[in-house]
Amino acid sequence: MAYPKSHNPFADDDEDGFGPTNRASDGDHGGDSQLSDAERRQRYLQQEVMRTAQSAVDSSYRSIGLIYESEKMGVETAEELMRQGEVLQRTEKMLDHMDEDMKSSQKHINSIKSVWGGLVSYFKGKPEQPKPAPEEPKAYEANDRLQNALATSKGQEDKYQASHPNLRKLQTGGFGATASVDGGSSSSQNAPPQNRHLRQAHQTLDNNLDEMANGLSRLKNLGLGLQSEIDGQEDSIDSLLNKVDKMDSKINSTNQQIKRLK
Repeated sequence: MAYPKSHNPFADDDEDGFGPTNRASDGDHGGDSQLSDAERRQRYLQQEVMRTAQSAVDSSYRSIGLIYESEKMGVETAEELMRQGEVLQRTEKMLDHMDEDMKSSQKHINSIKSVWGGLVSYFKGKPEQPKPAPEEPKAYEANDRLQNALATSKGQEDKYQASHPNLRKLQTGGFGATASVDGGSSSSQNAPPQNRHLRQAHQTLDNNLDEMANGLSRLKNLGLGLQSEIDGQEDSIDSLLNKVDKMDSKINSTNQQIKRLK
């Protein structure tokens, strides 16, 4: 038994189910009116596929931009850590020089405290040995892992500049919903335009995914290098605190001895 038209199960689909097809028809100035229902559905699906591909490509560009931005922040953090390490190194050298001066002061105090030592020093007049010239401080060097990661990541600065701040302007044209609408009129070429645009979208997405993988690998190495540098500087800070405590004890002891000599 045939269905009446009012009960045709496909009637709703023909009238309501493919709204974008109506929009595409408007864009083609009524060109879809000569297409069959199956051709309209096929065209609608092609447009949806292209929109999905465009969305995926745009998202991949945004992800790459975020990776570049994170990498730039990591590079800046690494450079700041290296400056901090240089300050810690200079501070430690300064404490070592202070310790040498305190030892020399202690010798003078011991000599003054001894009468015989004072007389001997007076008559012998033995000059003090000149102190060796202080060594030139060596340039601070971070750990090898951080240096290698930093050199690799700094090579990406041009890409960061190119991707920031408006990522959507980066080579995202040439395919998408607009291109798919143009596709139906170029049957004379070797491949349908929709297929060419879709292949281009897939190729761009593959390239972006590769770049994302490389960027995440660089971020991982940079993070591991930063962690190693932080661990090393924590050890340096602990060593500095111990030296400061010892220096403070020596200064207090020297002050007490000077007071007793007065």
